Amino acid sequence: MRALVVTAPNEFAVEDVQRPRPGHFEVLCKVRAVAICGTDPHIIEGDYPGFWPKAWPLIPGHEWCGEIVEVGEGAAALGWEPGTRVAGTSHAACGYCRRCVEGRYNICENFGVDGLHAQYGHNADGAYAEYVVHSVKSVFAVPDSISDEEAAMLDPTAIALHTVIRGGHRAGDTVAVVGPGVMGLLVAECAHALGAGRVIVVGRGQRLAKASALGHETVDVEAGDPVAAIRGLTGAGGADVALECSGAAEAVAQCVGMVRKGGRVAVIGIPFEDARVPMQRLVLDEIDVVGVRAAAGEMPRAIQLVASGRLRLRELITHRFGLEDFGDAYATFTERRDGALKVVVRP
Repeated sequence: MRALVVTAPNEFAVEDVQRPRPGHFEVLCKVRAVAICGTDPHIIEGDYPGFWPKAWPLIPGHEWCGEIVEVGEGAAALGWEPGTRVAGTSHAACGYCRRCVEGRYNICENFGVDGLHAQYGHNADGAYAEYVVHSVKSVFAVPDSISDEEAAMLDPTAIALHTVIRGGHRAGDTVAVVGPGVMGLLVAECAHALGAGRVIVVGRGQRLAKASALGHETVDVEAGDPVAAIRGLTGAGGADVALECSGAAEAVAQCVGMVRKGGRVAVIGIPFEDARVPMQRLVLDEIDVVGVRAAAGEMPRAIQLVASGRLRLRELITHRFGLEDFGDAYATFTERRDGALKVVVRP
């Protein structure tokens, strides 16, 4: 099969490789569409050496839709069969550790242990290929009402949903979303779908304009202090919840400043520098700050919300490429060419 193979940081090519075979409780899928994730450039550039991946070479890619073509031993007994269209997610956790038993498989205590845990496209081969093998724990049937390209976005949609759930807003609350990239826009959509009274997106440029076009209130960081702007829009009290999606270290402190007393901050963006947090306010005003890692069981609900039309994914897809043109697709995504948001690759 043809696949994108990364052999070292920033060294990749589409090559002929051996097509994988499904093992116990695994399925082999023909990939129909795979979307470039914001994490992919960090993996390809080698920003997490020895972790994502543990070693080169690697076939990245973890946001995808495809069709089952072969089932491994045990998979058929669980209802999986060739011809089923599925969307993939990255974590295939052990299922045995304390975190997995609690349903928090996204922070599996056996992360990266061979034979117990795989994170596809990160420390195990992923979906920038004509075929991909996944555990049955990591694929979900997709209804006909969702297109292949939308289905390829279900994994980040589930992560956005997990972010909003970790934020813990109540119906009618005001939610500030910092960072209007694809994840931030998906988080804003999910916050609205889960009953936020107001969703205010904080950012700049074309991506902030996209948030406005989707009907969300906006704050332009280039027009002044975003903390003051949020407090002004909310009658000086602040937002009830702030969701940090930019990955900028300074944004965590800004989120703490944006929320009212007793507010809550959830952080999905991964800063590369230590974030300074105003601890006095955190303590004295009982501000909760929580981290967010991937998703933890939200995929079925994400599928339902997209299928019912309550989450808009098609509006975020801006570019499409074939696998052989991955270099152009990658440059379009990383350089944000022509207002790029979600870039879809079709093997």
